[in-house]
Amino acid sequence: MTFDISQIQIPTDPGIYLMKDSDAKIIYIGKAKNLKNRVKSYFLKNQNYKTQKLVENIANIEFVLTDNESEAFLLESNMIKKHRPRFNIELKDQQRYTYLRITDEKFPRLLVARRTRDGKFLGKGKTFGPFTQGSSKLLTIGTLRKAFQIRICKTLPKKVCLEYHLGNCEGPCEFKDAQERYPKHVAALEDVLKGKNQMKVFTKKLESEMHQAADLQQFERAKDIRDTLIRLGSLQTKQKMEYVENSDEEYFGIGIKEHVATVMNFRMIHGVIRDSDKFFFDLVGDNSFSNFLYQYYSTHRIPRFILVSELPENHKLLETLLSEQSGFEVKILVPNQGKRKNIIRLIMKNIQLIHSTGADPGLVELRDILGLPAIPNVIECFDISNHGEDFAVGSMARFVGGIPDKSEYRKFKIKTVSGRDDFAMIGEIIKRRYYRLLEENSELPDLIVIDGGKGQLSAAMRSLVSLGLTLPCISLAKENEEVFIPKDKTSIVIPKNKSSLKILQYIRDETHRFGVAYNRTIRKNQIK
Repeated sequence: MTFDISQIQIPTDPGIYLMKDSDAKIIYIGKAKNLKNRVKSYFLKNQNYKTQKLVENIANIEFVLTDNESEAFLLESNMIKKHRPRFNIELKDQQRYTYLRITDEKFPRLLVARRTRDGKFLGKGKTFGPFTQGSSKLLTIGTLRKAFQIRICKTLPKKVCLEYHLGNCEGPCEFKDAQERYPKHVAALEDVLKGKNQMKVFTKKLESEMHQAADLQQFERAKDIRDTLIRLGSLQTKQKMEYVENSDEEYFGIGIKEHVATVMNFRMIHGVIRDSDKFFFDLVGDNSFSNFLYQYYSTHRIPRFILVSELPENHKLLETLLSEQSGFEVKILVPNQGKRKNIIRLIMKNIQLIHSTGADPGLVELRDILGLPAIPNVIECFDISNHGEDFAVGSMARFVGGIPDKSEYRKFKIKTVSGRDDFAMIGEIIKRRYYRLLEENSELPDLIVIDGGKGQLSAAMRSLVSLGLTLPCISLAKENEEVFIPKDKTSIVIPKNKSSLKILQYIRDETHRFGVAYNRTIRKNQIK
């Protein structure tokens, strides 16, 4: 039943709207200059089917008002990071960015904030970020602690430690005057973590205090402030070097096919292409090129020039926000001639190639995440269905282009293994399947998926090696949806909203269903 929009009062102010499902879970967050006009537009006819799908899931809508569109832009981005709604653009890999945390202890510490897989922060206190991996703030967390006299001890000692004697901490554990000054140090640190412009304000304030202390002949105090300014100067130098060395210009092209946007980028450093990525997102609600760019630069270094195939909506506002965030003027341009135009043309040629292959974006994403040599158009998945020692069968599902090819599903009676040895059974059915394909000179899959963990994967790999095959093979463990690849100790955790994970889950579940049905049939026949 579609949500009745007439039952709620919608403000005409700028702000954000939070769409919730029947479980009160936020499924989409958007922004608007006029909330009433924007929200009502979702319930008009002729929406694309993905927006219709969103509307079908809406059970309630909440609003947060802001003073202007710029504030709405910022609030929307932060709320998406916090709640990760499934219909919004989700570009962030948890491993690619970091938050810092100021604890809520009596004398707070500065730590790297850790997160669970579902995005929740561990530990109490205030969090700041995100900061890209390798950013100056993360690299210099030690410098920040020293500059603001923040303690590093896990448990407050009774007497001052080496950090006090090195001048890195004033010793709130022992000295009352240090205890009185400590909250001011923490407040100043918070101001700096909130934004780069605050660093300049704080530095000027310290310089004034240093001169005042010198005039009052408080030379020890003036020296301490001078040392802090030197440390902050070092921090600012590193920040400047980081942007000069790593952020010249970046190029983006966007193409749209069947309500899915494909974005490709080239990162240029000193005129040389150093890196490239591809992204896909559904055209739902306010998901747009502009939103994509703002989300992207919440976890990547911001360059001075962003060259695009087409100007994003609100590009002037976006320029202002990115300029404030980076501390220098940022320009978003569509190149008209020369080398820049040729690079954009090359990106668009790549996007057209992706579209012309007809590949499911999830398959392209799967190729990139797993580092496969080609798009896995043909995937075969294997599972063992056990019901006691006497009833064990193998099953295989085959997907072509991300869609089940049920005529090619296969079932296996276990012939060489007794007892409940899943590893050996996987080894047997893998060997039988691909020995037969080799004998018949039939098409081999682009990817093999094993339902299970490292043990099942190892057994499958041994069978493939014995046949002289080097086919890409992975396993998908159901408990945490972890992906294991050969010769890699750590697993890959694909975000739950990614199309690539949904394809793996779909073929795994199909294989399991097919195997259970076959197992049930065998048991019924045995009983008869």
